[in-house]
Amino acid sequence: METPEPEYRHPPGLRFLQAMVTVLMVVMMVGIVGILGLIWHRYSKAQAPLPEVITLPGGATATAYTQGVDWYAVVTGDNRILIFDRGTGKLRQEIAVEPAE
Repeated sequence: METPEPEYRHPPGLRFLQAMVTVLMVVMMVGIVGILGLIWHRYSKAQAPLPEVITLPGGATATAYTQGVDWYAVVTGDNRILIFDRGTGKLRQEIAVEPAE
């Protein structure tokens, strides 16, 4: 004669805990996919590479640098902003910065 197995009962609140863990797992997976999507979106916009060496006209020295989509700019020590074309590396525009009064 076989003995019947006792019926297993979950402790109170265990089903709620299981649901919360499942929801947390889904939220974490969606978050990771979202972060990876944002990284991919951010770095998928290819731009022309910057030159390794930037030759400034007139022996100017660089004090600051910034870049845009198709240009980069160098602020020089003699209060000029030199804007270069990113694709060709040629000087596109030169802006003189007036000293403050």
